[in-house]
Amino acid sequence: MTDDPRRKAVIAEAETWLGTPYHHMARVKGVGCDCLTLLAAVYYSAGVIPAIDIPYYPPDWHLHRAAERYLEGLLCYAHEVEAPEFGDVALFKFGRCFSHSAIVTDWPLMIHAWNAGGVLRGDASQPMLAGRPVRFFSPFGVEDGRQTADDVYPSSLLYPLLSD
Repeated sequence: MTDDPRRKAVIAEAETWLGTPYHHMARVKGVGCDCLTLLAAVYYSAGVIPAIDIPYYPPDWHLHRAAERYLEGLLCYAHEVEAPEFGDVALFKFGRCFSHSAIVTDWPLMIHAWNAGGVLRGDASQPMLAGRPVRFFSPFGVEDGRQTADDVYPSSLLYPLLSD
C-alpha cells in the first residue's frame, strides 16, 4: 500500500495547510478549517475522494451525543486498519465518541486542525492526545469495496445527523 503515489500527495497537500487558523466548518486554505473539513479538502485535492458537501454540525456535537456520526461518515470513504501508514487517518475519542481526526505522517506524528492552534504538526504521544482511544482508517484500496452509509447503519443520513 505504501507505494500508492496518492499517499505522498496527501502529505504534500496537508503540509500546504499548515498554519491555517482553526475555524469551525470553514474549508479555505490559509483562512480556516476544522479537523473534518481539513480531511475533506486534503483528500479531495490529492485525488483520493470525491468532493464532499458537509452540512452544518454544531461545534460541540460530540459532547452531547454518543452516536458515532464522524465514524459513520468516515467509513463511507475509508476502511479501518490496525496500524496506520503515512497518509492514513487517525480518529481520536473526545467527548462521548470518536470526533477528532488527523492525517498520519509517520505515526505517532500527524497533521491536524486543532481548535487552539489551527493546522499544525502534532504528536499523538504528547498531552491532550496521549492515552486517548484512537482508531485508524485508510482511504486507499477501497475503491471497489467501499462501504455505504446503509452498509454501516441502515437508513442513516450520516453527516446531517450531527445536528441531532
